[in-house]
Amino acid sequence: MTRTIAKESIQQLFTEARTHHFWQNKPVSEQTLRELYELMKWGPTSVNSAPARIVFVRSESEKARLYPALMGSNIEQVKSAPVTAIIAYNEKFYEDLPRLFPSYDARHFFVNDPRFSYDTAFRNSSLQGAYLIFAARALGLDVCPMSGFYNAEVDKVFFAGTNLKSNFICTIGYGDSSKLYPRGPRLSFEEVCTIV
Repeated sequence: MTRTIAKESIQQLFTEARTHHFWQNKPVSEQTLRELYELMKWGPTSVNSAPARIVFVRSESEKARLYPALMGSNIEQVKSAPVTAIIAYNEKFYEDLPRLFPSYDARHFFVNDPRFSYDTAFRNSSLQGAYLIFAARALGLDVCPMSGFYNAEVDKVFFAGTNLKSNFICTIGYGDSSKLYPRGPRLSFEEVCTIV
């Protein structure tokens, strides 16, 4: 962990990677999704809480259940994408802490403070969703994270009767580079960062 990764890897993960809205007609295997998770699970979370839970929606019947929750053009994106990941969080993630963080019993921080528990679950599942994006890119996949959906509808359809709540969704597959939009600009270091 002491050397910079190859330039080509940096390009694949960051500088040349693009958000895709159109997809090749090429499936993503269950084995690839398992490999994706095996990479993303190593990303750090607060007290190793790992609150994210993921539903990989692949079948046409399950996609159809997702459509009513989607906004605008996101419906077509989900229809055409091989996989849509619903990144959710477990509201009672702290029940797994004795196994995930055995060095200290941190459950009381969350059980006794619902706001802190929510903030931790949402923040860390967001981090894990980002790890999923970069794990997908590392495996040669393309992604399109999106917020254009109704969380309550997704939760009703996919998570009723559970402790899970949706955070965001992300289509996954092999992007059609011929249909990429021009790349959007980014803010400069000076606009974003301060060194004190």
